[in-house]
Parts: sequence; C-alpha cells; structure tokens
Amino acid sequence: MSISGKVDPVVRPVVANDIAEALIEGLRDFQALPLYGLCFGALYAAGGIAIMLCLTAFRLIYLVYPLAAGFALIGPFVAIGLYEVSRRRERGEPVSFGAIWSTIRSRGEIGWMAFVTLFVFVVWMYQVRLLIALLLGLHASFSSLQEFMTMVLTTNEGLLFLAIGNAVGAALSLILFSLTVVSFPLLLDREVDFVTAMVTSVRAVVTSPLPMIGWAAVIVMLLIVSALPYFLGLIVTLPVLGHATWHLYRRIVVPVP
Repeated sequence: MSISGKVDPVVRPVVANDIAEALIEGLRDFQALPLYGLCFGALYAAGGIAIMLCLTAFRLIYLVYPLAAGFALIGPFVAIGLYEVSRRRERGEPVSFGAIWSTIRSRGEIGWMAFVTLFVFVVWMYQVRLLIALLLGLHASFSSLQEFMTMVLTTNEGLLFLAIGNAVGAALSLILFSLTVVSFPLLLDREVDFVTAMVTSVRAVVTSPLPMIGWAAVIVMLLIVSALPYFLGLIVTLPVLGHATWHLYRRIVVPVP
C-alpha cells in the first residue's frame, strides 16, 4: 500500500528489446508531433546555453564540462511535457500547449519530484566546486576551458579530480535515474504521491537491473554527446528520449484495469 492508502502500482520486468521498441515508438511520436518535441528540446538547449554564457561571463568556464555532464540529471524534469504529449496521443486526446500545461499544473506531486531533481543537480555542481578547491586549489581559476582541461589531464591532482568527480557523478546519476525513470510518467498517469512514485521507480530498476542501467547509459551518453555542439543536439535528442521514456513506462508499470 502507498502512503495515501491506495494499492501500489505493479511493476513487471523488461528486457533490452523493450527498450529498443520504446525508442522506436518515441521516434514515431516525435515524427507525428514534431512541434512540441522541438519546442521542449529548444527550451532545454536554451537553458544550457544560458547557463554556459553565465559561467563564461563570471569566468567560471571550467564548470562547463561538469555542467554538460550534470545537465542530464534534470532531463526527466524538463521532459514532463513530452510524457504528456505521448500520453494524450496514446489516448487519442487533443494535444495543445494549454492542455499540457493544465495537466502538469493539476499534478501537485510533480512539484516535489522537481525539487528532488533540482536538489541532486545542485549537489552535483557543488561537489564539483568542492573537489576543485580540495584538489586543484582553493582559489583555482582558469582563463579558458582549454587551460582547465590541460590541468586536469596532465597533472596527478587533475587526474584524481577527474576520477573522483566522474565516480561521484555516476553515483548521483544512478540514484536520480532510479528515483525518476518511472516516477514522472507515473505522476502524470495516476493520482499517486511522489514517495510512491519514487519507490515504484526504484522497484522498476531493481526488477530489471541490467536493461534499466543500459537505458540509463544510453540516456546519459546521448545527452552528453548532444550537449557538446553548444547544447544544440538536445533539440532533437531530448524529445525522442522523452517520448521513449513514456513508452518504456507503459511496459514497466501494469495499467490499471
């Protein structure tokens, strides 16, 4: 039973073929309704560009790499609108920005999940700054990304920073992925509390660990690669992954009769 007294969602195992089929269906959704996907993808990319410009303006260019890596953490939150597009298309309901916003706004528990997502992202960025202070110097400053990468790749302290930072980032990404891969679509689809949604999401990962970790790896790699050309690749990558996540959710959580 969930904390609201309702029956917990039933989770079923998935295999690699389910992930491949979800990606195909996600691509079909994007092709069927490209305007919504491009708008949400552009919003995500614009957010990345804006943050990058701010970092450049404040001479914090060395945070661009961890930002690109950590930006994948908030992808599930930004993709909420895409889940709703897929949900409405699946049900044959009309799709509009007004209808999408109305549904999201009516799901109050999504706000708590958004807080969890943003909190982990902030933790990620702060731990990067802490590692830089501890390993590269308390007042470390770099005039360019090239100077930062040279320091990281050619010194023992830099290599240690890279190893620890990537290890911590991988752990945070896995934790947040486990908490959100099913929770956001579930909160849109049913009237459940955010704790139940997170527990269901973790159960989904535990039930099918290898396929789900593989899905996480696909998401992170595609988002990072897409972020390299000034975040512009995210305009297409995010909507396809967002729609695919909805279809994977449909395969994981048994529908209510």
